[in-house]
Amino acid sequence: MRSGTYQQLIQTPNPFTYSFKRYNNTSFTIVNYIGYLESYSLRVRVKICGITRVEDALNAVALGADAIGLVFYEGSPRNVSISQAMEIANRIPAFVSVVGLFVNAEPSFIHEVVSKVGLDLLQFHGDESPEECAAFLHPFIKAIRVKSDTNLVQCADDFSAAKALLLDAYTEGVAGGTGQVFDWNLIPKKLAKPVILAGGLTSDNVAQAISQVRPYAVDVSGGVEASKGIKDAAKIATFMQQVYSN
Repeated sequence: MRSGTYQQLIQTPNPFTYSFKRYNNTSFTIVNYIGYLESYSLRVRVKICGITRVEDALNAVALGADAIGLVFYEGSPRNVSISQAMEIANRIPAFVSVVGLFVNAEPSFIHEVVSKVGLDLLQFHGDESPEECAAFLHPFIKAIRVKSDTNLVQCADDFSAAKALLLDAYTEGVAGGTGQVFDWNLIPKKLAKPVILAGGLTSDNVAQAISQVRPYAVDVSGGVEASKGIKDAAKIATFMQQVYSN
């Protein structure tokens, strides 16, 4: 075996590092990333939802957002038309996801939006069944409006095909976007699906939310707005600073 190939793998006192010893008697240490990732959280992702203007989308991206959300629901003040969505989505650079939010929408409408806008991810925020969500053969997340008796473990099992569960506050007769915070203690410490935390998040509470819940991602809309559907770049910047402080 030629000089420089690995001869031996020795675990060091630090359980997250291993030392590789070479045949030429030199050695070096690397991080055991698998053990590391199992013990520490990855950075929290951020989705800025309810985007209605190109300038707001670009500000969100420039300030570090991992995803933007476009609402296709006429009952929302943040609803966008397909032409609006196309204009926004066409300006989003690589490695930033464009998410389309739907509430009990007709399948034909969802197919039209997907074909014209080129969404990376679907977000179902109504009473869609697991079968209805999966029928589009497109990556999706399922929003769950959390009540005191919501069985989130069962939800994760039911929506096993989802990329994540988005947990939002429950308000009677309202699909979402209420700006209300729900009791984070209702979220189990371990779920079979990544958690996207939503519901009333602002720069004042997002650091606490991340510390308590340890979500995969956070989703904010009203908490970074000047008015409904109009984002405030300064609020987005402050929100992102609080996310990154964890």
